[in-house]
Amino acid sequence: MSTNQNTPRPPCSPLSFVKMHGLGNDFVIIDSRGRDAQITPALAKSIGDRNRGVGFDQLAEIRSSDSADVDLDFWNNDGSRAGACGNATRCVARLLMDETLADSITIRTERGLLLAKRTENNEVSVNMGHPILDWAQIPLSHEVDVEHLPLTGDPVAVGMGNPHAVFFVDDITAIDLAVQGSAVEHDPIFPERTNVEFAEIRSRSDIRMRVWERGSGITLACGSGACATLVAASLRGLTDKKVKMEVDGGTLTLDWRNDGVWMTGPTQRVFTASFDTSFLEPIS
Repeated sequence: MSTNQNTPRPPCSPLSFVKMHGLGNDFVIIDSRGRDAQITPALAKSIGDRNRGVGFDQLAEIRSSDSADVDLDFWNNDGSRAGACGNATRCVARLLMDETLADSITIRTERGLLLAKRTENNEVSVNMGHPILDWAQIPLSHEVDVEHLPLTGDPVAVGMGNPHAVFFVDDITAIDLAVQGSAVEHDPIFPERTNVEFAEIRSRSDIRMRVWERGSGITLACGSGACATLVAASLRGLTDKKVKMEVDGGTLTLDWRNDGVWMTGPTQRVFTASFDTSFLEPIS
């Protein structure tokens, strides 16, 4: 738990939300602390519609916690649940640290207890925990060598609270991300579908990565995907354990340490707004 004794001001009122992004990876953040969870699959899908709702890559729901500063749940824009979302975790951490004047905060997700810190240049760093490299826990449909999946392109499977398939390519501009990402997401080897990353190694400390997210499609950045890509590259001996990673939305710093994979980057609060009751009422 944070040692800061200031009482947090709720970032969102009951029907309000905050829109934030980390490197263009955009989120709707709703505060459900002190009340029943407000999000249902139908509501998440409606809010995630970029034409008829607000639009997001993931929705983050803040809840009260007995073992951390807050609990955090994630939803994809197709209404499905996400077990982890690194950039949304960083955005929520920034929101709460700004409002409590703390320099660190603990957040519990399905991934476990995560520690986030404010950096000297006002970015946010989060420890996303140790990678999952056991085939059954990722999960995969049957036992295989996770460092060499039996798929065209020879990807690496990594779990970061959600499954990832990481492909290494010579020219990332030659990848049809929509076609190839969607096909791999739904491959039978992934019983819960998967996020898909394509990475071009520039040097032992520099990676270019693009991502297809399970339940969301092409996004400008993916925090857990960036972590998975570093792990996969390190396991293959292609990079060191600390790298700069360029994604479509900007640059992250990744550092695989003894206590987990740390991810650092900028966040941006965009606006605060409220849902109209005429939008909410028809949604069950």
